[in-house]
Amino acid sequence: MVHKTRVYNWYAALVAAGCMVLYGYDAAVFNAVQANKLWLSWMNFNTKSPDSNLLGLINTSYSIGAIVSGWFIAGPIADWLGRRAGMGIGCFITVIATIVQTFTPHHKLGVFIFGRVLIGIGQGIALTAGPVYIGEITPPEIRGKVMSFWQLFYSVGSFIAYWVNYACGKHKVALGEWSWKMVVIFQMLVPLIIIAQLPFMPESPRWYIRHGDRIDDARKSLSRVRDTEQEVEDEILAIREAITFEKEVISSSYLALWKDVSVRKRLLLAFVINIGQQLSGQGTLNSYSSTIYKKVWTSLDKINLINALNATMGIIFTLNATWTVDRFGRKFLLIVGACGMACCMLIVPIIGMETPNTAAGGKQEPVGIAIVAMLFLFIFFYKPSWGATVWIWTSEIFSMNVRVQAVGMCTQMQNVAQCIFNQFFPTFYKNCGLKSFFFFMTTNVCLAIFVWFMIPETKGTSLEEIDVLFGGANHTEKGADLLHVEDAHHARIGVDNVHDDIIETVEAHPPAKEIKM
Repeated sequence: MVHKTRVYNWYAALVAAGCMVLYGYDAAVFNAVQANKLWLSWMNFNTKSPDSNLLGLINTSYSIGAIVSGWFIAGPIADWLGRRAGMGIGCFITVIATIVQTFTPHHKLGVFIFGRVLIGIGQGIALTAGPVYIGEITPPEIRGKVMSFWQLFYSVGSFIAYWVNYACGKHKVALGEWSWKMVVIFQMLVPLIIIAQLPFMPESPRWYIRHGDRIDDARKSLSRVRDTEQEVEDEILAIREAITFEKEVISSSYLALWKDVSVRKRLLLAFVINIGQQLSGQGTLNSYSSTIYKKVWTSLDKINLINALNATMGIIFTLNATWTVDRFGRKFLLIVGACGMACCMLIVPIIGMETPNTAAGGKQEPVGIAIVAMLFLFIFFYKPSWGATVWIWTSEIFSMNVRVQAVGMCTQMQNVAQCIFNQFFPTFYKNCGLKSFFFFMTTNVCLAIFVWFMIPETKGTSLEEIDVLFGGANHTEKGADLLHVEDAHHARIGVDNVHDDIIETVEAHPPAKEIKM
């Protein structure tokens, strides 16, 4: 029988994973509305031939807000105010941004772009705090399974957006301008739900101990998500050992990002796989699938339906990560996923090149179905691997002293890559058509090779001992020496986790001041 604390652990983690619904919904929203002629007209575009460069700029404006937020704002907020506060502030800004976008005045595209920047800032904060929170409250044996729902909720967000868009598109005459405004305003639903749930969730025990060694508060938090008292005490001890070592030997500030060689190594590896996630082809499909499908289909309703079905399949395919990531490991999934995506991105352009166009400029029905089927197969490989696993791996590889800041920087490399690539992809695709997919094929082959040689497996390793995999010291064992603990992995209840056991070294050498960013 499942213990009630495990059920509560899942509840808190899934509420935090809801932050990813924001990201999935937003990625689908702009992809959907840019094909809506009423939206194009409202924003003063040429409805027959909208400026592809300007569309790219609008899409990029979100990324700019998210990058600035992830690199300079999200980390300090989640470190100073707590993980829950980070999620709450990010969700609140998203609600405000949604209102700005929905009620953009007629022909005032600048207001809509401002809303896109604002929503990027809000989501950059929420998407940094969310995965860190999940990793810090979840035991290592199920951490991968729980974190796989992070990517699943991205698919849920896309699912909601595309089906809302499809339904509004079918009633465009009755709804008028609300056929696109309805799609945009629905984005505020999930962040409001998350904000309402945050008071009922425990704060990260690691945050409590890092801020004033608040052992009692950390114990209360862990007691709500662990089965036994011994589990609670063992984990508190491991956290205290790691944080003590990081404060005394490395640095409690963000300077550790550059001072610790193993952290620098992790930062670079995470940069590569997060950039690779977007250059695999999925980021482009999220943003421009409507544009891509126009080369195949001429019916907007059919394109909306395909997008909605794609989002639905995304949910089903991501579920594969829940039973594979802790069984086969992160590295296995990344390699298999990259190889599968490369094959799909090879076949799609070959189909397009070897089949004739119709008089209307599209493809015949069987050819269109074949292309869509291959893109669906691409999603089958992507979702549990480079979709879910990249987030899982990134959120668990950094030590406590830099975790939030590092996760924010690394995950926003996705937006850096997307921001640059989206600027020229519309023109690239306009000139090359489906041949542009050969670029994604090559990228995925390179990613598979990179993971094989460079990425270590993290399955089943506790957050406090992850440093060893990257050539760093074992923070729990080194911290145990500083705290004069007999057994680094087993706490003596009522003895080890008390304030009197803090050694004189810690008192004599206060932690370095946090860098103001």
